Amino acid sequence: MNDGAVQLRSVSRRYGAGDNAVTALDEVSLTFPRGTFTAVMGPSGSGKSTLLQCAAGLDRPTSGSVAVGGTELTGLSERRLTLLRRERIGFVFQAFNLLPSLTAEQNVALPLRLAGRRPSRTRVRAALAQVGLGDRARHRPAEMSGGQQQRVALARALITRPDVLFGDEPTGALDSGTGREVLALLRGMADHEGQTVVMVTHDPVAASYADRVVFLVDGRVNGELADAGADRIAAHLTRLEAAPC
Repeated sequence: MNDGAVQLRSVSRRYGAGDNAVTALDEVSLTFPRGTFTAVMGPSGSGKSTLLQCAAGLDRPTSGSVAVGGTELTGLSERRLTLLRRERIGFVFQAFNLLPSLTAEQNVALPLRLAGRRPSRTRVRAALAQVGLGDRARHRPAEMSGGQQQRVALARALITRPDVLFGDEPTGALDSGTGREVLALLRGMADHEGQTVVMVTHDPVAASYADRVVFLVDGRVNGELADAGADRIAAHLTRLEAAPC
């Protein structure tokens, strides 16, 4: 399929060997279409974080294949994989991971500098304006609220214009109101700018901003919901958590 920003085919990830082996992902096949917003949910230990790490090229599957923007990751060297992540994949985590000594615009420019490119101030300021922080370019993290810091992290993730933006509990450290503002930004990026967003979350309200919610149980895909509200998502998750092993 040509519309897949990220494609996983029969991806398994096992840790350890012999009797101590643990299967975190078990033959997972998923496509994340371009310009869509997908939430990944499941009970604790279901494989959510492992799925994100394999899809983003942070971890290598034991078997199966992963492609980002049509590029197969499986056979890439560590160097080429690092370059691909740097240029074509964006990350936003629960921890903002901003450098405290740098201003907002310096933090946003960092991925381009690490790639050996000289970022233009216009491009950096445009990324900050995109997340509503055009007037905070010269402020350091300590001078900003948690929500503003996460917006800077979001601008930093988007500065390379990635094929896909991965979020690992991106609103987990924010209060509910600020979290909704960040989620609305992610929703708008998918709707208006064609950005592909894949977000791991435990929060049904956060997941309700997505086009679809994919559920994992014991390392396997266990259904999905499309355009679902928070109550429906929460009820589905409760049923999965209550199901016998």
